[in-house]
Amino acid sequence: MIEAPRLFGAFADRETEARYNERARTLRLPFVRLYGVILLLVMIAYSIVNPLFLSPTDNADLAVWMGLTILMGGAYIGVTFWHRYVLYPMIDFAALLLISLLISRINLILFDHFISSGIELRAVGVVNRLIVTAFAAVTLAGRPRLFLAWLCGDVIGWLGQIIPAGIALSAFTYALLSYLSGALIMAAINLAVGLTSRSAFRLADTLDIERAKNEELVLNMLPPAAVARIRSGLLVADSYADASVIFIDMVGFSALAKRVSPGHLVELLNGFFNHADACARELGIEKVKTVGDAYLAIAGGNVPSGNSADAAIAFARAVIAGVPAIAAGAGVEVGLRAGIHSGPVVGGVIGATRMAYDYWGDTVNIAARLEGTAPRNGIAVSESTWLRARDRHGFGPATTLTLKGVGDMSVYHVLLDDEAEAQPPAAA
Repeated sequence: MIEAPRLFGAFADRETEARYNERARTLRLPFVRLYGVILLLVMIAYSIVNPLFLSPTDNADLAVWMGLTILMGGAYIGVTFWHRYVLYPMIDFAALLLISLLISRINLILFDHFISSGIELRAVGVVNRLIVTAFAAVTLAGRPRLFLAWLCGDVIGWLGQIIPAGIALSAFTYALLSYLSGALIMAAINLAVGLTSRSAFRLADTLDIERAKNEELVLNMLPPAAVARIRSGLLVADSYADASVIFIDMVGFSALAKRVSPGHLVELLNGFFNHADACARELGIEKVKTVGDAYLAIAGGNVPSGNSADAAIAFARAVIAGVPAIAAGAGVEVGLRAGIHSGPVVGGVIGATRMAYDYWGDTVNIAARLEGTAPRNGIAVSESTWLRARDRHGFGPATTLTLKGVGDMSVYHVLLDDEAEAQPPAAA
């Protein structure tokens, strides 16, 4: 959870502060450019009007300063298109301060003209420096110290231009009061915009974190491609012609459940399933679900695995190799059996609540039947899986078994490492 923003400070976490500034400046970018365009249009309008009312000397003088202001404004707009602009608020600080000083100079020339012509100043408008101050207040929102530094630089530059002019004390006093009142208002605007944008960022960032957690949870339950289709309102149904289904079951689980406490039993299952999950991640196997003490996985489904039979056998070997560690962690004797069958499967998502991506077909049913024929801490595979395996050296001889609901089938038992080393090479 991000802490609430402080009145005159950044977020305590530097990474959060950096993300806030980058996001806030990115969101303000269109308005910064719009403000810059408005400034250019005002300068151009004054440049068109000036020759109508000013002497050639004053007009030439103003043309120089307004030309510099237009050039500076154009350069400022241009630099906002740099992809790293949002990372450097000092660009705004320097550009706006220079623009403000240029406008101060333009105002002095205009005021001199009005005074020498006897024109009532309250009846005319000059290039209002408040435009630039407001521009800076919004552009530097969220950085109150930087904006206050900008105001200090601006007032120093302004005083440096009017004091040498030798204006009357009363005029200077009222001008200073006017400037400071406007500056205070803009400082309040800068502070308000900064606080509201920080609060909005804090809320949005919290929502993003929760959304990411929910997304991770959904992707743990469903494949990414299925999630995309569900969100589009499409039916999720897939067919895989050559997949290998793995069923792994705990030997004697019912008897064990009568001997140990529920907590101990859950701890044992958790150790088994966590180990199987780790093996699945490492070997690119897709976990389908757990049913009681059984773990169902598939190679060649949503997760590409090359030769599905080899991947499935490698996964079953890795899970069974972890039996000693599982037993040591649970403090009880543990045995696992695995069954693997290869063939076509159908996958998809059904229902509207507690959705999960599941697989169906004879391949799944036969793999479950084969698991029951495997020896303790052993692996039984069908002839279909045996034929798909690249290396058939690690199998025992075929045995014809009658499987319930399937009939007679040739079954091969995968040899453990020690048994495989003693086994002579098998004919392909």
